[in-house]
Amino acid sequence: MVGIILSETENIDKALKRFKKKYERSGVLKEYKKRAFFVKPSIEKRLERIKAKRRASKETARDNQ
Repeated sequence: MVGIILSETENIDKALKRFKKKYERSGVLKEYKKRAFFVKPSIEKRLERIKAKRRASKETARDNQ
């Protein structure tokens, strides 16, 4: 459970921004999207290989600049 403690003098906007940042860092939304539907293990492995190739090509492109 993600939560923050508010002080009496803290602005609501700053508290909301702090909460959003903490929420994103915790990975709750990412985990929810991952569990939203079933992906076969073979497809999951294929997607991971594709992601790895993209990461590698981005790194080589960045190194060449």
